[in-house]
Amino acid sequence: MSQTKTSFMDKFQAVMEKYVVPVGMKISGQRHLSAIRDGLTVMIAVTVIGGFACLLAVPPIPATITEPSNFFYAMLLAWKSWAAANTTTLMLPYQLSIGIISVYVVMGVSYQLAKSYKMEPVNNMVGALFIFLCVSNVVNFETSSLTIGRLGANYMFGAMMIALLVVEINHFFMEKKIVIKLPSSVPPNVAAPFNMLIPMIFSVVAFVLLNAVCNNVTGDGLTGLVFKVFQPLMKATGSLPSILLINFLMTTFWFFGIHGGNMVAVVVSPITTAGLAANMEAYMAGQPMEYIFAGSVNSIFGNWITYTAMLVVIFTLCKSSQLKSIAKVAIVPSCFNINEPSIFGIPTVLNVYTYIPMLMCSVINFSAYYLLASAGIVGKFYVTLPFTVPGPLAAFLGTTDAKTILLWCVLFAVDYMVLNPFIRTYDKQLLEAEAKAEA
Repeated sequence: MSQTKTSFMDKFQAVMEKYVVPVGMKISGQRHLSAIRDGLTVMIAVTVIGGFACLLAVPPIPATITEPSNFFYAMLLAWKSWAAANTTTLMLPYQLSIGIISVYVVMGVSYQLAKSYKMEPVNNMVGALFIFLCVSNVVNFETSSLTIGRLGANYMFGAMMIALLVVEINHFFMEKKIVIKLPSSVPPNVAAPFNMLIPMIFSVVAFVLLNAVCNNVTGDGLTGLVFKVFQPLMKATGSLPSILLINFLMTTFWFFGIHGGNMVAVVVSPITTAGLAANMEAYMAGQPMEYIFAGSVNSIFGNWITYTAMLVVIFTLCKSSQLKSIAKVAIVPSCFNINEPSIFGIPTVLNVYTYIPMLMCSVINFSAYYLLASAGIVGKFYVTLPFTVPGPLAAFLGTTDAKTILLWCVLFAVDYMVLNPFIRTYDKQLLEAEAKAEA
């Protein structure tokens, strides 16, 4: 039986290393996808602050609580009253972070792509932002003001496309030396803006004309058209089968010691970031949230639960000195979603006894959350949090729904039971190996 399992895993590993891993590596290393992934990470601090500002300004207090009948209700109603009195001040960080998230997207993506080409990143970033503002229909000429609603989550994909295209146009002009050439004695920081001038003039003319055509044909600008094109993709990627496939690939990459999160982030991050921002906009407008696949949902209700449950199984049931010593070191980081000590210490890399139950748990965990969220039983994610916030607390703060804490705990118990036979079998093998080593 052992030989059959080994033979199957050898074949499986050979197939994955030959077909799946190389494709994943190419996708992860693709220049434009990497620029999107890295460009979105620069927004984490801004969106975390905006999310907490949203929580403070719009307290998640049920409408049924109207009387301070106990201390807790009195505290909630006092918070609600304070938030109503200070709405303008509290909403400012939200409006200037998630409310104009497309501005940060175009800046971050263009900066990272220009840097990958070894071009001057700041000038490219400013140029891409300028083009984006030109085609976003953000200017209200009657009032001489900007409409920040045209800079929100719906226009993120347009911001990404414009950032990539503007930098590519700049790179093409630079490569073909279609630039204003200044004497070598001119300092680089002075010469760089002049080098950008010709490609920027081309980009302004091209994008403004294209935006005018889009306005005439569709009644919306270029960024609005891009959103309409990408909206079905967001919904398709956010379906349960799609997410389970993503989780299978992510877990499998980790099985081979490759950072699964980074491998799928180039595809997943734009979708979950846009979903999170759209959910928050819906929450602020008092409308139903649309996207389940948003924010950190796939981590919080994914294998982050499983890693901690695995360590609890080791503490309570295992006897091998290797597993128990690793568990002592890994348990505290795991509570804060830092799982590398478990991955490389247990290890879960190339370990069929952890790979199979982790796949099972990822299906159970996310399916349970997805089905409950789609039925409206538990809340959807709309708040960005630091990744080190412990799982149950992150589930609550990300959704402001206390039922997600109960769901997390139930799934933790389920993962414990699923892991139990696999980890105990692995522990028995390690005990035998340790006994032979001592003999």
